[in-house]
Amino acid sequence: MIDFWLAAGLLLLVALSFLLIPVLRGRRAQSEEDRTALNVALYQERVAELEGQQEEGVLSAAQMNSGRAEAARELLADTEGADVPRTARLGKSWPLLAAVMVPVLGMAMYLHYGASDKVELSREFAQAPTSLDEISKRLERAVKAQPDSAEGLYFLARAYMAQDRPADAASMFERSVALAGRQPELLGQWAQALYFAGNKQFSPQVQALTSEALLADPKEVTSLGLLGIAAFESERYQQAMDYWNRLLAVLPADDPSRSALEGGIARAADKLGSGAQLAAAPVAPIKAAEKPAVESKLPALLKVRVDLAAALKANVQPGDSVFIFARATSGPPMPLAVKRLTVADLPAEVELADADAMMPQLKLSNFPEVQLVARISRAGQATTGEWIGRSAPLASSTTAMQALTIDSPDH
Repeated sequence: MIDFWLAAGLLLLVALSFLLIPVLRGRRAQSEEDRTALNVALYQERVAELEGQQEEGVLSAAQMNSGRAEAARELLADTEGADVPRTARLGKSWPLLAAVMVPVLGMAMYLHYGASDKVELSREFAQAPTSLDEISKRLERAVKAQPDSAEGLYFLARAYMAQDRPADAASMFERSVALAGRQPELLGQWAQALYFAGNKQFSPQVQALTSEALLADPKEVTSLGLLGIAAFESERYQQAMDYWNRLLAVLPADDPSRSALEGGIARAADKLGSGAQLAAAPVAPIKAAEKPAVESKLPALLKVRVDLAAALKANVQPGDSVFIFARATSGPPMPLAVKRLTVADLPAEVELADADAMMPQLKLSNFPEVQLVARISRAGQATTGEWIGRSAPLASSTTAMQALTIDSPDH
């Protein structure tokens, strides 16, 4: 910052020179003007003295003319090279007052409207940090200087998570979502921060955030990993394996977290195997009258052909997202199975099955009646959009191809 203030001071001196140099020149002109006035007064006094001597008879007419000419020559010699007298001049106090007020007002306006804090931050970020705590402090100052930066809030939240400060991280993720929109990645990381801030309790808010994230992007890695952890810690080992296998399928082959994920799947399988062995212990045979009345359900598979109404084709763009999902007519509001396409893919035929379930416990086959929905969202958000199409309620065991047309505004 020292070189910045030196440069500012130099510019200030240049600005002051435009005020002070004319003032100094004006004072010099004023002194010249005063000297000229004195010479004129002396000339007039000399001429009056000569005229008095002529009247007394001391000087002749020729001597009078010679003395007057001599006085005139002396006046011209004294005033030669003098500036033209000014007809107006500033008061003496105004230039000095301006010289003082310009730097004071300039400094005050810069401190109020300027960006000295951002200049300092840019210089500080140019140097490599030495610790995680230093990174957090820098990011905190950056967020204070730019509170409307979603990127700054996001990176500060990530730094808080690395420092094991999930409550602070959740607050920053929430602000980032408010600025950047409900992007699946942000929702997943917000849910993760809330999960750890709540002492690893899977709250309704965490459930809602992960469901919304996976609805918009079924491959959102943070939500898949978090749901797997929550399922494992609540001893739902099969569900943990399902989530982690889905996550494993989308991770790059060289991702360093794959080995830890595979270890978690193996531990869940061991736990599940131990439980299966206990369940396989010999029990008394069940009598015919004691057999369950409800047989196990067959996996559901709904086939649907989705198209766009001709009247809407001029109102959409090829890259707009299309979410196709099934939800229970009587049950949780969250989708049971979902597929994502674009407007350019329409018309399209898709299949919704138990394998597409958002959560293992919410499968199509677990609900007797469902409704098919197709939504177009320009922002890529599955929960809100511009246009929608809905089917009539139908049995989840339906096997016939269903036709679904997107034809209505999404209110």
